[in-house]
Amino acid sequence: MGAKNLLFVTHYTGIGGGEMVLLNLAQHLDRARYTPHLLVPGDGQVAERWRALGGPVHIIPFRGATEYFIPAIWARFPIVGKIEALIREQRIDALHTDYHSLPMALPAAERAGIPTMWTCMGWWTRPKPWQYALFRRPTATMALDEAVRDGYVGQPPFMPPEEITLVFPGVDTSKFHPGVDGTRVRFQAGIAQDAPVVALVARFQQVKGHEVFQAMARQVALQIPEARFIVAGENVHGQSADEAYKQRILQAAKNDPLLRDRLVYLGFRDDVERVMAAADVLVCSSQFESYGMAIVEAMACAKPVVATRRGGPSETVVHGETGFLVDPGDAEGLARHVITLLQNPDLRARIGAAGRARVEARFSAQAQARDFMAVADRVIGQRR
Repeated sequence: MGAKNLLFVTHYTGIGGGEMVLLNLAQHLDRARYTPHLLVPGDGQVAERWRALGGPVHIIPFRGATEYFIPAIWARFPIVGKIEALIREQRIDALHTDYHSLPMALPAAERAGIPTMWTCMGWWTRPKPWQYALFRRPTATMALDEAVRDGYVGQPPFMPPEEITLVFPGVDTSKFHPGVDGTRVRFQAGIAQDAPVVALVARFQQVKGHEVFQAMARQVALQIPEARFIVAGENVHGQSADEAYKQRILQAAKNDPLLRDRLVYLGFRDDVERVMAAADVLVCSSQFESYGMAIVEAMACAKPVVATRRGGPSETVVHGETGFLVDPGDAEGLARHVITLLQNPDLRARIGAAGRARVEARFSAQAQARDFMAVADRVIGQRR
């Protein structure tokens, strides 16, 4: 028997953390067992990366569902019939969808007679009461971690939490590793090779806490004047609110005499591993993180992390062992731990090594693909 065809449906075309999770998964699937197809509403970074991995890409324009969608209405949209036709034409064996595509992809898969899987990426995603029946219908539901799962089912839970499978997003440990060279990133940012560097990797969105990172940077700069700070990320989804936030953050950095010559915004980088290699410490200043892919990538690079604990970081980071955790908005706490790490190279090395070992044991892309394929095997087996 040949490889099974899996159709991954997402309404995102730009690359953020969730899209990197999807691309990592597609890259590490066993191609002898599964051929990953992609359906997106338009061309873009995700489609380009998918093609580079050798996977088929299908483009059908559609609009992602809003938070308050009514399932019966969205099931009647023409896109449902188009997805059903694609499933039949490409002989798709199972479909995987994101939250915003679920109201169209699920009825299309049901009409075509194939199982549906979906992954809850955000623990703030709580179905409305009139949507409960829809969210109980997928053949398999997955969640990134316990925080996402528990937030999704709510209290009291609208479905049994034990019916949701945890599939931790994985890092490509052959790409993110301690031997990556960050010299070029430091050169491009105008930073001396021996200067202590603190990095943030995050798209421009208010929840990412760039202003907290800047407040932290000011406190670190007062204690360690030679310290420098780099931020990689862009407004990847093109939202106007995110663009306004970005401009406000950039202007604040430009107007700050302490940060003006110490903080460099690098924009979008497709070599995030080199950005992390250029840093001595990686900071996550988010108000919350569903998972926090950049944190795990930094750990894979043997870099110590200092992160806010709300959400995924509380499960991926072991406080005092692979990094440090503080409460959201605690710029002083972030600064305190960053200063300690910058002043103690032996501590940085010890924590970095522990982080790498933890990723290899629990959060590799190979482990993610293995767990995902186990779910796919089960749902396809149930159908047969």
